[in-house]
Amino acid sequence: MNITCERFGATGEGTPVERYWLTDGACAVAVLTLGGIIQSVRVPNREGAATDIALGFDSVQAYEAQTCYIGALLGRCANRIAKKALSVGGNMCSLAWNDNGVCHLHGGVSGFDRKLWHADISEEGLVLRCTSPDGEEGYPGELQVSVTYHLADSALSLTYRAESTKDTLCNLSNHAYFNLSGHNAGSIGKQQIQVFADRYAVKDSHSVPTGEIQCVKNTPLDLREPQRFAEHWDDPFEQIKSARGYDHHYFIDGTGMRPFARAYAKDTGILLEVQSDLPGMQLYSGNYLEQLPAGKDGADYGMRSGFAIETQYAPNAVHCPAFAAPVLRAGERYEHTTVYRFSNR
Repeated sequence: MNITCERFGATGEGTPVERYWLTDGACAVAVLTLGGIIQSVRVPNREGAATDIALGFDSVQAYEAQTCYIGALLGRCANRIAKKALSVGGNMCSLAWNDNGVCHLHGGVSGFDRKLWHADISEEGLVLRCTSPDGEEGYPGELQVSVTYHLADSALSLTYRAESTKDTLCNLSNHAYFNLSGHNAGSIGKQQIQVFADRYAVKDSHSVPTGEIQCVKNTPLDLREPQRFAEHWDDPFEQIKSARGYDHHYFIDGTGMRPFARAYAKDTGILLEVQSDLPGMQLYSGNYLEQLPAGKDGADYGMRSGFAIETQYAPNAVHCPAFAAPVLRAGERYEHTTVYRFSNR
């Protein structure tokens, strides 16, 4: 793996943003110090031509203007939490209410997606670090966080590590949007998706899990066998209708590194396989991608033009006794890894 650095631009406040290129063989991944954003993923299609399969932008200003977390790290707590006030280890929290006034989303008003991360190059790869102060966005404890990006053998791995001075919530993820036909190819409807899960979290009309867990069998959420995204994303099933498609948490049985999902585009032959040691994943079919700045090379990113596979603890887990809660105790270490493996056929 080779790692190089170049200036990408500057924030609205004038702070420089760097872009790091990780290159290994025919694969290349670009990561920004702004939000730890995966700005580009270039992999060969079945003809050997380099294909950028990650939605993204060509300027810092576009990233600052968008509100869809495109490519960014998520934290302190990825996804949704239903109530502002909660107690963690006896520490009371009052979280930001940043998702249309109905819940807390992806860490708050200024989550990890908006931070400027400090970058180092180590034997492990590109290491991004930040410190979240005690009380930031309502979370207790000073949280020291690092995310290591490693590219080898056509696989991109992200290893998340964190420690806190107080009991707190910690649920780190990444919100890369993929389009395996190419970032500028439009709808993902013809691409195949497979999720290795028997169960999902039932959600309310605001996409917040209620705490109920149901089997995917005989529902449009059954993706245990490969099928096109478009096959059921408009079905008259309330869980699908209220989200305008897929925006659901799946529980992946087992522990340790194991298969989570697989996606495939027949036109390019590009296959994406996701593995992780986290409890589950959110599958999102880009249902609210709209009114975005022009993408890379002027691409028009519209509704359902990319999908996200967000490995994580379940949304709203702190309020759902049946879910594993992402509570990080003071002095303990949070460490999880997710691997995105690319191939073609």
